[in-house]
Formats: sequence, structure tokens, C-alpha cells
Amino acid sequence: MTAIPDQARPVRDEDAFDMANVDAFLKQHIDGLQGTPSVKQFPGGASNLTYLLIYDNRELVLRRPPRGAKAKSAHDMMREARVMAALKNSYHYVPAILARCDDESIIGQDFYVMERLHGTILRRDLPAELGLERDGVHALCLGFVDRLIELHQVDATQPGLQELGRGEGYIARQVSGWNERWRQAATEGSDPCEDVIAWLTSQQPAKDNASCVVHNDFRFDNVVLSPDNPLTIIGVLDWELATVGDPLMDLGSSLAYWVQADDDPIFQSFRRQPTHEAGMLTRGEVVAYYGERTGMDVSHWRFYEIFGLFRLMVIIQQIYRRFALGQTTNPQFTGFGDAAKYMGMRCRRLMAQV
Repeated sequence: MTAIPDQARPVRDEDAFDMANVDAFLKQHIDGLQGTPSVKQFPGGASNLTYLLIYDNRELVLRRPPRGAKAKSAHDMMREARVMAALKNSYHYVPAILARCDDESIIGQDFYVMERLHGTILRRDLPAELGLERDGVHALCLGFVDRLIELHQVDATQPGLQELGRGEGYIARQVSGWNERWRQAATEGSDPCEDVIAWLTSQQPAKDNASCVVHNDFRFDNVVLSPDNPLTIIGVLDWELATVGDPLMDLGSSLAYWVQADDDPIFQSFRRQPTHEAGMLTRGEVVAYYGERTGMDVSHWRFYEIFGLFRLMVIIQQIYRRFALGQTTNPQFTGFGDAAKYMGMRCRRLMAQV
């Protein structure tokens, strides 16, 4: 069984950077690089951007923010690299950091470079070449949830990680912070969603469930599958939002992207990962499995589910605002304003359930 590697593509014009400057910098900080590199861009990139650098003797991956990014806390490349370096020894799925650059004279922004993990990254549909039947898909799904559980079991008090957290009150800070981000991301005609904000504020748990390392963007398109066995996850990517916080908040953020087979056609159109496939757990089954494996009480799940959807709505609207202001011309963002409105309606649908 041979997996299909994630394919990089030509760099979008608006996402190009001075590769000559980067090459000179990297050859000063990474031994043995040979030749003049070519550069390609990995698909996705609605938030930070990811590139493949191809040298004669080695392939590297570069991460940088999009142009026009203003939310420093959401696009802090140096912080992301520090988190990955601190977590590497305890969670071996983290790629190794090879170089960090906070000299904006190189490409105008901070960036870092990490090892390239060769394998498959699942996008919208499951490649037929993987040869996974229902049982294989089920095993893949369980392994995915298990990797999140393993992350939540990492000792968050060790040096390099404990500095990420701010102590108790994570849920309250998240609710307040994302409420404010929503208001700041508003554009003409956007839904104020004050009723959703009021519900989250009033329904939030009185205290956190636990304090652990959370990824905050744990999706199939952020994990790398082994090229020899697609049931084996060899890497977890995209650590820009990682911190120390509540594990059920992390699970809720992950499941906001989880489009299952019986969802409505609009939500189906949002699907970015093959969670609809026969053999995949439903959102409810993922929550039950997580609770069984961890012993955590998941009986009050609705708050975490709605918060995850609201948080995703804010992220979508933030991206749309950059598009509306002309800070990006990527055509895939054209419909993000309507997508954010739909997410608000989805929140209200869940709020109305008895």
C-alpha cells in the first residue's frame, strides 16, 4: 500500500518572496545545502503560508504569515517555532525546526524553516490510491483522535511549555477574546451575532476541565500520513495557535471542521477533509470515544461544540475582512463572508436544541 504524497504547486504571485535572500540566509544557518533552490507552495494557506524549498540535496519547508496580517498573536512565526522546538522531545510528531529568522529585511516578515516530512496530507477527498475500505478508514479515524489524546497527555509543566499558559480561566479568556475578535473582524453586511456572543458568555463552564497542551487546529489536513502505511500518522503540522488550555475546547475546535455524511448541503460544501467517508466516526462518536479514552466528562458538550463553530466563524470572517480590504486577492476567499453568516445560523440551530 503506497500513499500519495502531498503535492506542492507553483507559488501564487501574491505569495511570492525573495528566494535569493532566503537562500543566502539558510546557507549561513544550515550546513551542507547545495545548489540554487526552487520554491513551490503547498495548497491551503488561508492563514499562514507554507512553501517547499528544493535544493540539490535536500528539501525544506518554510512557514511565513500572509501579507497584510495584523493579528500578531495569530501569525507569530517565532512563537510557533519555539512551541514546536519545546514540544519535539515529548511529542515526536512535531517536525524539527532547522532555522528561524526574525530579520524582516530578508523577506519583510519573520519566518522559520523546518524538516520536510514525506507523506500524505489528506485534503477534501480520500485518494482512491490509498486503498482504504471502511475498516481502514475507521482505523485511520481512531488513530487521528488518539494522536490528539496523546498531545493532551503531554506534561505541560515542563520548561518551554509552561510559559505558554496563563493559568486558570482559559475558557473565560477564550470566550472573551474571540468575542472581541468577532467584533473587530466585522465588515459591511456581516451578522452582529450578539445573541451567540451572549449565549456563549452565559453558558460557559465555571472552571476549566484541565490544563494541557492544546493544538487549536487539529485537522486531517494538518497531519502527515506515512508514505508506506496511510494508517500511521508520522507528523502533526501548523502549531501557530498551540498553547496550554482546556482539552475539550481543543476537541470542540477540531470538530468544528468535521463535516459528516448526514450534514446539510451547505455545510457539506465547506468540507476540507474526508470526514464524510464510510468508516469515519460521527462528531458524537468522536466525543464519546474521547470521553471513554480519557475518562473526561463530556456530558455538557453543547457549549464546546457551539464555541468551536463560533471560533471558526471568526476565523472565516477575519480572512474575509482581509479579502474585502484588498489585502489578499485569493479568489477562494470570495464567499467567506456568506460562509461566516452560515456559521452563525448553525450556532443558533444548536443553541435552540433542548
